[in-house]
Amino acid sequence: MWSYTFRRVLMTIPTLLAVITVCYLLLHLTPGGPFDSERKVSAAVLANLQAKYHLDLPLWQQYLYYLKSLLQGDLGASFRYADWSVNDLVAKALPVSATIGGLSLLLSLLIGVTLGTFAALRQNSAVDYLVMLLGNIGSVVPSFVMGPVLILIFAIWLPWLPAGGWMDFDVRYMLLPMALLTFINVSTIGRVMRGSLIEVMSSNFIRTARAKGLPTRTIVLRHAFKPALMPVVSVLGPLAISSITAAIVTESVFSLPGIGKLIVNGAANRDYTLVLGLVVLITVLTVLINLLVDLAYAWLDPKIRY
Repeated sequence: MWSYTFRRVLMTIPTLLAVITVCYLLLHLTPGGPFDSERKVSAAVLANLQAKYHLDLPLWQQYLYYLKSLLQGDLGASFRYADWSVNDLVAKALPVSATIGGLSLLLSLLIGVTLGTFAALRQNSAVDYLVMLLGNIGSVVPSFVMGPVLILIFAIWLPWLPAGGWMDFDVRYMLLPMALLTFINVSTIGRVMRGSLIEVMSSNFIRTARAKGLPTRTIVLRHAFKPALMPVVSVLGPLAISSITAAIVTESVFSLPGIGKLIVNGAANRDYTLVLGLVVLITVLTVLINLLVDLAYAWLDPKIRY
């Protein structure tokens, strides 16, 4: 297990290098620059700005300079946020996105597994139809539609919660964005858990357990639950990564100062270092989450050996 983990960690190095290289070239080959704006600056000021951020060097030298700074843990200075480094911007925005995304994913797992289990054990009942209805709604209705609907209901019609903004981890400002992300993820986890548990409950070893007279509670918790969780674990990795994509819409709708808002602003402003820093962060998180998913397989299924 430890050797497998070590090999996977080593494999992240060429993956990170390839992602950084491709994104770096795409950003610099795109027409325009970080200092192109409606308000033109003089040639002397523009030359000083390019020299400050090493944009006057050839592209390959800029790339090597960026890699050197990256190896030292420095994501560089932001081109558009004065007196702010990318490290400072990420350190300020990451706790917001991590709190909302992490809590919503945890709630989604608990609620989705619970609903999927009840739907599978009561197949073709009212509970089953309700779970499938929620799953279809969460899959069909996009987040940029569902978010304003939540604001309309709970912030305008029923003025219980604020429509947006951020107040230093105040729960009232976190409920609506967490509810949006949770509903989207529950729709996927619930449907996957339902289908997986139905398949497991029709397996031969479950029939054997029933033939021995074991109660349904014991059969589900001790024999069927772990195998049924395997597909759920499989979708947890993509769901965790898609939560970052959903955060772009969610944080824009609810005006949250998180990673999603930084991604939008960095891409719009051609802030090379900010976009690349966020790409590095998202790539590391992706590799780490996929590694944790693979290790969870070994815990759920002892037959798996790395």
